[in-house]
Amino acid sequence: MSERLKIGLFIDTFFPMVDGVVMVVDNYAKRLSKFCDVTVFTIKPHGDCVRKFDYKVVQCKSSKLFNVDYEVPMPRFDSNFKKTLKNSNLDIVHIHSPFGVGAMGVRYAKKHNIPVVATLHSQYKRDFYRSTKSKILTNILTYNIMSVFNKCDKCYAVNDRIAEIFYGYGAKHMPLVQRNGTDMLPVENKEEAIKMVNEKYQIDENTTVFLFVGRINALKNIFFILNALEKLKHKDFKMIYVGDGQDFDELKKRVSKSTIADKVILTGKIMDRQLLEAIYLRAKLFLFPSNYDASSLVQIEAASQGTPTVFIQGSATSATVTDNVNGFIAQPTEEKFAEKIDEILDDEQLYKKVQEGAVRDLYVTWDDCVKEMYGKYLQAIEDKKLKLNNRLNKKDKKKK
Repeated sequence: MSERLKIGLFIDTFFPMVDGVVMVVDNYAKRLSKFCDVTVFTIKPHGDCVRKFDYKVVQCKSSKLFNVDYEVPMPRFDSNFKKTLKNSNLDIVHIHSPFGVGAMGVRYAKKHNIPVVATLHSQYKRDFYRSTKSKILTNILTYNIMSVFNKCDKCYAVNDRIAEIFYGYGAKHMPLVQRNGTDMLPVENKEEAIKMVNEKYQIDENTTVFLFVGRINALKNIFFILNALEKLKHKDFKMIYVGDGQDFDELKKRVSKSTIADKVILTGKIMDRQLLEAIYLRAKLFLFPSNYDASSLVQIEAASQGTPTVFIQGSATSATVTDNVNGFIAQPTEEKFAEKIDEILDDEQLYKKVQEGAVRDLYVTWDDCVKEMYGKYLQAIEDKKLKLNNRLNKKDKKKK
């Protein structure tokens, strides 16, 4: 196409909330906007968000939910949002969530006969049941979101396991897979970066460092990590939790009461990407026993610095790794998780092999991901044009 493609990215949450889906959309938008006209359609969060963007952002009204990190989008009640969308003249819609904003993106695409694709990020059915404690309501809500996704021309899951999960939810076709990436590059001056982290957090250069990065939320199994590491209290280590969230105060309280309080560092949210790169580099292992995540960006970020991840067996986010090849997978108990860590620390040869495998197999840049998706956009547009032409030809034949 000679003209710049007009792309609409639709997401039902956005900054200042920082989660994996927000980061995916931000990275897509930043890179696509270099050669396309990109608009992110999303919510206007409560509170101040002074962040500036390299792309156009159109926000709708939202309603704050009590005791939940997220807000409810209300695009149907925002006339300015609807007017801007109506006049956007998009070539393609890409939704990253199936709620108010995402559903409006699908309706726009259908009305204007343009392709709409979706990325499947989250295990919604599990979220619904956790919130409602009702199988009936969970099934109704799952049916509703799948009615949105099933109107899309293509659905892309972040890994094979998530594709299977959504097929089980009721997807018309097995979703394709489009992996996520990272903006992180391997640290060049490794010695200086490690020294900086040691000085900042008062860590001895010979001390083993374990790391978790993400929202501090019980759903991520953050307390599981703490309990597992208490079983290794005889070891010389530091556990660094990077992030903030609704369970930060509870984690802080539990750490203070634990037997390893002197070994745990809570940094809060870190927005300095260079500092975060250095922390990943300093870590021996990235600990990610989450059963909640679909395919987290943080495991790719860790791989960018040669830091392998320890997952738990059966988790969706472990679907991209093979145990003892490019990652580690432990059985889902605190005792077995601790035993796995102990085994890894005692086998340096295995560790180095998995470290190399993580970089080789898991480290993907956003530039490569976005180029791949851009090609899929172009194909989707051509496919849509072909379908419309075939439909018109059939109508002409019937008239004759």
